[in-house]
Amino acid sequence: MNDSSGKQLASHRILVVDDNRDSAKTLAMLLGITGHETAVAHDGLAAVEAAGSFRPEVILLDIGLPKLNGYEVCRAIRKEDWGTPIVIVALTGWGQDDDRRKSTEAGFNGHLVKPVEHDALVKLLTELMPSKTP
Repeated sequence: MNDSSGKQLASHRILVVDDNRDSAKTLAMLLGITGHETAVAHDGLAAVEAAGSFRPEVILLDIGLPKLNGYEVCRAIRKEDWGTPIVIVALTGWGQDDDRRKSTEAGFNGHLVKPVEHDALVKLLTELMPSKTP
């Protein structure tokens, strides 16, 4: 996956969490085509479980989820030793200042409003992810 300057984004393990199954599947497929290893979850409980077993480096997490909302998912993952280093980005339709404040308070590293542009996602991931040495 390239950012807008053409710089290659290193390959990462990315968990996509969205209750819109088509949206989650499409984003995971795009990320997979661009060299990332992906997994998908469709509700909050499944997201916490998938994060524990898949151990992603990045989670793209919708806020409005069934069972546990995205804020609760983020907090639950952050409580785990393995969850501390994960880059968690809110990928949501909720974009008001209060929504962004809540995502920061819950432990998110970034907040993007859907529909997200590919370049904006790549730019944010490039900024948030540590460089990998081949």
